[in-house]
Amino acid sequence: MKLYIGNLPYDISEPELLDLFNEFGEVVDANLVKDRYTGRSRGFAFVEMDSRSSGQQAMESLNKTVYKSRPLVCNEAKPQKKGNRRR
Repeated sequence: MKLYIGNLPYDISEPELLDLFNEFGEVVDANLVKDRYTGRSRGFAFVEMDSRSSGQQAMESLNKTVYKSRPLVCNEAKPQKKGNRRR
């Protein structure tokens, strides 16, 4: 199950992101979205869990949880639309 995580602190690292989700199951993939010019986090990420049940548990546990003074947004990622992609 692929999850969208929003309202992340801008100083979060990938290991910190993985630590948040590893307690719910195996993380298959994690993508902390960064600004291509500055390399700084853009405040959101995508995490893929090994099973739907572990993804559901992570989503229910972490949504609206305050992490580093920021309430996280955690929900199921929507499939990316094909077509007009900005560059």
